[in-house]
Amino acid sequence: MELDMDFIRAADTAEPSARARMLAARWRAEGGPPSPQPWRSDEPPAGWFFSRSRRARRRRKRRGDD
Repeated sequence: MELDMDFIRAADTAEPSARARMLAARWRAEGGPPSPQPWRSDEPPAGWFFSRSRRARRRRKRRGDD
């Protein structure tokens, strides 16, 4: 048996990831993708600790301006 390499390389090999297949199955069962939900957290965002305002406040404390 002889295989044509151009034919083999031209074949579609892209396959959805397991997560994509899982979500597609869930959405088929539930009737479509979920509606977007607004993001809400009771905690401050992750970057608040190193924000510019906190950095400036720390500089003032170091210099003794506070």
